[in-house]
Amino acid sequence: MCDAGRGVGPTGLGVYLDFAESIQRLGKNAVAERYGNLFEMYERITGENPYEVPMRIYPAIHYTMGGLWVDYQLQSTIPGLFVLGEANFSDHGANRLGASALMQGLADGYFVIPYTLGNYLASTKLEKVSADHPEAKAAKADVNERVKKLLSIKGKRTVDSFHRELGKIIWDYCGMARNEKGLKEAIAKVRALKKEFWENVNVLGSDGELNQSLEKAGRVADFIELGELMCIDALDRKESCGGHFREEYQTPEGEAQRDDENYAYAAAWEYAGEGKEPILNKEKLTFEYVHPSQRSYK
Repeated sequence: MCDAGRGVGPTGLGVYLDFAESIQRLGKNAVAERYGNLFEMYERITGENPYEVPMRIYPAIHYTMGGLWVDYQLQSTIPGLFVLGEANFSDHGANRLGASALMQGLADGYFVIPYTLGNYLASTKLEKVSADHPEAKAAKADVNERVKKLLSIKGKRTVDSFHRELGKIIWDYCGMARNEKGLKEAIAKVRALKKEFWENVNVLGSDGELNQSLEKAGRVADFIELGELMCIDALDRKESCGGHFREEYQTPEGEAQRDDENYAYAAAWEYAGEGKEPILNKEKLTFEYVHPSQRSYK
C-alpha cells in the first residue's frame, strides 16, 4: 500500500458567476432548491449573498494527492505497469469539477486502457515464463493451499456478511475523518474479523469449475488485509493532509493541519509475513516548482 498526500495552493485568475438571470427566470426558490447548500457555504466563507451579488470564482487546486506518473498510454515508468483513475497524476489539478474524480476512473477504464494495454501486449515481445521456475511453483502451491483452505472451512457465515461487516468498520473508523482511538479500535475489530473469516466462512461449490463464490472469498480475504493496513497507515500518520483528516490535527478554523517537516514522504508498507507487523518504507517527497501550502477556504 502506498500513500502520497501532500497538497499545493491556489492560483490567481478569477471570473464572476452571476445567477441573476436564472433567479429572474426560474425564481429564487427553484435556484435555492438546486444550489441552496452551495450558496450557504459560499456566504459563510465570503460574507456575500450569492442571490444578490455575483459569486467570485477562480481556478484553484482542488486537491493534489500525488499519484504515479504515467505517459499518454497510462503506462508508468515500469514497463507493463499501467495506472488508472486517480491512482495516476494525469488529471489532478486546477480544473477539477464535481464528480470528475469518478469520470477519470470511467474514462481511463472504458475508453483508454482497452486500447493502450492491448497495443502494449500486441507490440511487446515478452520473455517466456516457465511454470517450472521455483517462484512459479511456490506461487501455484500457495494458491492451491489457499483455495483448499477456503473450501474446507464449511463455516456458518457467508462471504457477503464478512464483506459488509468489514465495509462498516472501515466506514465508521477510517473514513474521511478519523482519530487515534477509533483507528486502534478498527485495527482490533478487523483482526478479529480476519480470525473469524478463516474459521467460520462458508464458501459454496468446488475448485473443479468456475466458482464465483470462491473468487469473491479470495477478494474479501484480500480486502480484510488491505483494510487493516489502511488503518495502520492512518494511525501512523499524525497529521491531516490530502484525503486524510485526523481529528486531533486541525487548525482552530477546522482546516487540515499539515506536518510537512515530519510527513512529507510517500509511505510504502512491506508485507513481513503472516502475523507480523508490516514494515514502513519511506521515500522523501521533494517539490522543485510548486511548494506545499496550508489549505484554506477563506
